[in-house]
Amino acid sequence: MELDVRRGAYGRLLVAHDPLPHSLEEIDALGSPTLAEVLDACGDRMLVNVEIKNSKVDPDYDPTMAIVAPVIDELRRRGAASRARWVISSFSWSTLAACRELAPEIPTACLTFEEVDDPTIERLAAAGHAALNPWEPQVDEALVERCHSAGMALYAWTSNDPARIVELADLGVDGVITDVPDIALSSLGRSGDPVTARWPTITR
Repeated sequence: MELDVRRGAYGRLLVAHDPLPHSLEEIDALGSPTLAEVLDACGDRMLVNVEIKNSKVDPDYDPTMAIVAPVIDELRRRGAASRARWVISSFSWSTLAACRELAPEIPTACLTFEEVDDPTIERLAAAGHAALNPWEPQVDEALVERCHSAGMALYAWTSNDPARIVELADLGVDGVITDVPDIALSSLGRSGDPVTARWPTITR
């Protein structure tokens, strides 16, 4: 499960892709669930990629990183036994750096829309990030190999095309973010397979 979380009025953590309006009344009208509600709905075995929305281009960008601590608290509240189920991702690498400092036990994944060179991949790996999440048109065999050589997983976003999902799997990606998981599983011939709930472990 991949979800987007934003910090709304009065510090509430709401699951929403788009920036939140300023007024409490407008936010309530959206009907966005809280992070706690969504995590509860995911049960006790589903893997969850929590994307923190806090980019500088967003109108609700917060340079103080006030969203980080309550997100970490919400994940930790579910106990050490659930720790292996989480990964935190963001386009804001400074937000992820704050997550690494506060909760080094929770894996982090760096989202990117641009191409990433080898020195950047090495720096991300050295900073302790578990994965690179690139825009899927940027993904080729070389990028997968570069990430794996650095000890990082690669999760491509967002592909809803069955043929491209198969191609990404053949390239060796560790996961694909998609809006159509049923179609993705069917295209990979896995629609009837039991699901093993674990994140991949990549070593140098």
